[in-house]
Amino acid sequence: MSLNQLIENCRTNDTKAQGELYKLFSSKLFSVCLKYSRNYAEAEDNLQDAFLTIFDKIEQYKGKGSFEGWLKRITINTALQRYRNEKVFDIINENVAEEIEIEIDEDHIPLEYLLKIIQELPDRYRLVFNLYVLDGYSHKEIADMLDINVGTSKSNLARARQILKETIENYKTRQSLQSL
Repeated sequence: MSLNQLIENCRTNDTKAQGELYKLFSSKLFSVCLKYSRNYAEAEDNLQDAFLTIFDKIEQYKGKGSFEGWLKRITINTALQRYRNEKVFDIINENVAEEIEIEIDEDHIPLEYLLKIIQELPDRYRLVFNLYVLDGYSHKEIADMLDINVGTSKSNLARARQILKETIENYKTRQSLQSL
C-alpha cells in the first residue's frame, strides 16, 4: 500500500492502517522523542501521545510538504507541551554570553557519551539546544514554540553550550590522565 493510501485509510480511522503507519514511523519519531524527553519512559509516553494527536489531526495534512516533516513537528510539539504545562521556562534573566564554540574530537569522544550529556542538560537548556542545533529552528521560532522571548532562547543556548563545553573538557582531561 502506498503512503498516500495509508494516509487516506488513517483518515477513516482504519486501525489496521494506523498500525501500519505506526510501524513505519515509530522508530524515527521515537528518536525525536528521546531528544526532547528526560528519559526513556517519558519518551515512550510522548511517542504515544504524539501518535494519538497524529491520528486525531491526520485530516489536517493536505499533502503539501513532507509527511514525515509534518509528523516530526507534531511529535516535537507534543513533547514540548509537557514542558509548557510544567512551566520550566518561568526563569531568570540570564546575561547572553558570546557564542561558545565546542571542540569535539569525534575520534576520542563516543557518540553515546555526547547524546548522554545532552540528555542530562537541564530541561530548558536541552530543549533550546536540540531545537536550535539539532533541528535547525531559529531563536524566533523557538521563542514562539516555547512561549519565551528570543533573549531567553539565546541565553539558554549559550548556557547549554557552556555546560557541554565544560563537560567535554572534563571528559578529555580524564581520558588523557587515564592514558598516562
